[in-house]
Amino acid sequence: MGELRKDPILGRWVIIATERSKRPGSFFKESGADQKTDPLKCPFCIGHESMTPPEIYSIRDPKTKADTPGWKVRVVPNKFPALGIDHPLERKGKGVFDKMTGFGAHEVVIETPDHERESKDQSIEEITSWISAIQFRADDLTKDKRFRYILIFKNKGFSAGASLSHPHHQIIATPVTPKRVKEELAGSLAYFKLKERCIFCDIIDQELSEGERIVYENDTFVSFCPYVSRFPYEIWVLPKKHIIDFYDSFMRSSINSFAEHLKIISQKLASILGDPEYNYIIHSSPNRFARPDYWKTIENDYHLHLELLPRLTRVAGFEWGTGFYINPVSPEQAAKELREAKIG
Repeated sequence: MGELRKDPILGRWVIIATERSKRPGSFFKESGADQKTDPLKCPFCIGHESMTPPEIYSIRDPKTKADTPGWKVRVVPNKFPALGIDHPLERKGKGVFDKMTGFGAHEVVIETPDHERESKDQSIEEITSWISAIQFRADDLTKDKRFRYILIFKNKGFSAGASLSHPHHQIIATPVTPKRVKEELAGSLAYFKLKERCIFCDIIDQELSEGERIVYENDTFVSFCPYVSRFPYEIWVLPKKHIIDFYDSFMRSSINSFAEHLKIISQKLASILGDPEYNYIIHSSPNRFARPDYWKTIENDYHLHLELLPRLTRVAGFEWGTGFYINPVSPEQAAKELREAKIG
């Protein structure tokens, strides 16, 4: 028998329906999911630097020039941006409707020159290089007070929304705080006002105490399948210390530990799911420098975290109609499989 579980941060409900995992095709594979970009036509491959806009930032051999081979990590503007830095920021109203110009920033962080080398195959040094590049760009973008939020995410695979299979992350800076983030911030603040504690810190303490949903931990970070997992094998990664910014001094000093964590959980996922397609999102704090009173209590009530969402099930009419999610694999079972997964 399934059960409903309520998210203590957002108040949304998830249905854990383990009976559905017995259905034929409970984990779907979208048509074209194995689609791979031809390395000869891939704009992110080494030697194809002229196929992207000029680089914003790179980690490269100091003897080489920008927009030439010799790079380890390369950051470029998205060639087809969702938002553009060249647009003026203007807000307008039209009756009951509001609109803004398409101001923002949309950047691509190309993790590696190697077309096939995903996180599970990369060295700790390689992973720390692109983490460092993301931190540098996120920190730089927060200095522009027109930006309210810097979203860092990765789409791996066709069904996860990736148009190119070459390993890469994206950074989008927006002039508003996204609704999903606002809901999380509001839920965190409400909990802090009630208990004077960070809800994420309390969740970490409970997960470590119970142990059954833990996937992996090291001295600095912990990963677990959340109690209210929306998707099969969903994983959250959090710093054990109360941190709110992805680019702060603690995260910079803990970069090797974070890189090790990402590598291990990606290897565990690949071990039991055959290298699944996924989205992951880094939920860092909004830009508090946008105006003096913007999210002024956030240092106490929010907590940096990464949400990794494997693309194994479809979101269909029930989910769209109710806001509920149906997950056919309990997080306790998923965590046990991931914890016990053999990796090289």
